[in-house]
Amino acid sequence: MIQIHEVTKQFKDKKKYVTALKHVSFNVAKGEVLGLLGENGAGKTTLLRTIATLLTPSEGSVTVGEYDTLKNPNEIKKRIGVLFGGETGLYDRLTARENLEYFASLYGLGKHETKVRIDDLTKMFGMRDYLDRKVGGFSKGMRQKVAIARTLIHNPEIILFDEPTTGLDITSSNVFRQLVHQLKREGKTIVFSSHIMEEVSLLCDSVAMMHKGELVYNGNLEALYKSEGSRDLNFIFMSKLVRGGNHYAS
Repeated sequence: MIQIHEVTKQFKDKKKYVTALKHVSFNVAKGEVLGLLGENGAGKTTLLRTIATLLTPSEGSVTVGEYDTLKNPNEIKKRIGVLFGGETGLYDRLTARENLEYFASLYGLGKHETKVRIDDLTKMFGMRDYLDRKVGGFSKGMRQKVAIARTLIHNPEIILFDEPTTGLDITSSNVFRQLVHQLKREGKTIVFSSHIMEEVSLLCDSVAMMHKGELVYNGNLEALYKSEGSRDLNFIFMSKLVRGGNHYAS
């Protein structure tokens, strides 16, 4: 479903170039939930933005479904839902409902389908009490719920989440986890970054671990536990960073 091949991304910083991604390669199968792990600055968000066609790779290629991100970005955008950490993409002067209606219209949803989707997502995230209030006065957690609903409004095949439970309380985080399980049952393909190891352990089929722009491990989570002789993902992650090197990726 997603094929990342030898992707390198460089940014120009004054007179020098900074390499955010270094020859990253791995695949994500249809219906798979992949957790993207790494410290701040490891390249996770850059990679997600590249998959979402918001950034162009300096080298290499990314294919989403049957489409190349450089040749068919608009086709990819129709099929993905994206939520980046700290960027809810909501309009403060509009109510939550109006925000969702607006984004639904961008994806070409009709009025009836939009109403059904909003009703379903409102119930799922417990947003009924503030659905018709302006987003500008929302708490961080409330905004995050609406942002997740905005990401899913068009029922995308592929979903990219960057730190999706940031700002959510325990109850809302559990709702999100139940949502991921539901989306997986529906055959959705999900890639999400997280600092919460328990969340990754509970939700993911596989993981991709990154360090300073390089892939240090990619593979099935259960196979990783078996090979490391431990189910402590935090310990395994730190161990991988100490060892480092692309030769640990599989």
